[in-house]
Amino acid sequence: MKVILQADVKKVGAKGEVVEVSDGYGRNYLLPRKLAVEANAANLNTAKVRAESKARKAQQEADEAKLLGAQLEKISVKVPVRIGKDGKLFGSVSGSDVAKALKDSHSLNVDKRKISIQGDVTGAGVYDAVIKLHPEVTTKIKVEVVES
Repeated sequence: MKVILQADVKKVGAKGEVVEVSDGYGRNYLLPRKLAVEANAANLNTAKVRAESKARKAQQEADEAKLLGAQLEKISVKVPVRIGKDGKLFGSVSGSDVAKALKDSHSLNVDKRKISIQGDVTGAGVYDAVIKLHPEVTTKIKVEVVES
């Protein structure tokens, strides 16, 4: 029996896939629990349209991430921190500090969990931060740590 999965089913397939299952498993488990629908012509057309729409949306998100990445590459951000007499930081500089500086200075909203600063921030200076905008798109920005 061919069915179109409506949800991820362990050891069978992912949502939207057309899979071949035994008649009993399909009729007695998948169909009553609405985990799948029978793969007739109308349902196959609906599944095809959904797959195309999903692919188009994913491509659009990737394109938007590339545009934002191109904008971010041109940007440098200043992060003010407290620095002691010997030149060492009080605390640390994290992704949330960089995200806040991006929002304040350039009005760009970037998730703080997607920002990672390369190397250890030990004092004032310029550091690289990597921002993962999309699974396929990463970009680097310059972060200047200055004394407040």
